[in-house]
Amino acid sequence: MKITAVKGFPVKVGHRNCFIIKVETDAGISGLGEGGISGRELAMQGALEHFARILIGLDPRRIEHIWQRLYRGHYFEGGKIVGGTLSAIDMALWDILGQALGVPVYQLLGGACRDRIRCFATPASLTGPECVERAREFVAAGWTQLRFTTGLAEEGWTGDSGSIYEPSESLDLAAHWICEVRRAVGTAIRLSIDFHHRLSVAEAAVFCQRIADVGLEFIEEPIRAQSPEAYRQLRQMTPIPFAIGEEYANKWEFLPFIEGGLTNFARIDVSNVGGLSEAKKVAGWAEAHYIDVMPHNPLGPVCTAASVHFCAAINNFAGLEYSHRNAKAYPRDLFPTFPEITEGDSFPLPTAPGLGVTFDEDAVKDHPFEMWDAPHWRRRDGAFTNW
Repeated sequence: MKITAVKGFPVKVGHRNCFIIKVETDAGISGLGEGGISGRELAMQGALEHFARILIGLDPRRIEHIWQRLYRGHYFEGGKIVGGTLSAIDMALWDILGQALGVPVYQLLGGACRDRIRCFATPASLTGPECVERAREFVAAGWTQLRFTTGLAEEGWTGDSGSIYEPSESLDLAAHWICEVRRAVGTAIRLSIDFHHRLSVAEAAVFCQRIADVGLEFIEEPIRAQSPEAYRQLRQMTPIPFAIGEEYANKWEFLPFIEGGLTNFARIDVSNVGGLSEAKKVAGWAEAHYIDVMPHNPLGPVCTAASVHFCAAINNFAGLEYSHRNAKAYPRDLFPTFPEITEGDSFPLPTAPGLGVTFDEDAVKDHPFEMWDAPHWRRRDGAFTNW
């Protein structure tokens, strides 16, 4: 079997774009992948064009060999764009192998460690009483693990500069409303908060002290993840568990956070970290340090499918992110089949060969790529701040 074509499709899916790739072979089997650097789809397309020149003619079943060749094949190793593009290629190769052998991808990753893949939902932002009502609704629907965001819930998706995020104000709201949510849902529901790396060490420490008795499962990405030393300082200031890693583009970026005991949940993103091949390596490394895996998964259906297979095949799994908002926006003409949660909080084990997602190239024209940037937030004094 040989690779005959490698195609990239930056397409509009819901409120933002996705980067879908398709790897074709001379055996009539095609595999799908998804790159995770949202807002930089054209950059991944450019990287894919470089990689395609290497991929044409290779045997797609040599997955680890191809990973190493693409990663090490030029002087400048690593980086987010390379990681996202390599992730998409790697997914597609596993998809091809699964289809060729007639088995779901998780069987190729070691087989199922569980019967269902439990997910956590994100009902609302901690900005007002609606977050309490949404929490009650999700619990009534069978969800036992809820994560909340902070700041503005829906504004700023067009990348405008009119949205305000003032940390002190946001922390006041978040501290108040997470306490109200806890009172509403009881102690059996697992609660957590995602700060999207918006805080300083001091701000994060103060917040953790204020809500110490809420019983949070974790605080996600409270500060920027480039500095292990900053997380080491914050670790000394709070016992609340951390969930870190969604931005990491390879195993080496995870190294100080796993070896240094700085994260309690590894937020591996299979569309960023280097695909399923690299994700399995990081998961095994985390297991050796008693760290559970909680994959980051906010994008398209191909990444969701790959994440489900990944979660099925690892033992140290704590929960998969699932975005109701995004899943409802997946266009059926573009993705005729993909994994869905139809009831409760879990995916059943996939049964279709490969990843179990189909993609209609002819529908791409109906979902044209649109330039999109992440929301541009500012503080009240006009200074730019993290989204």
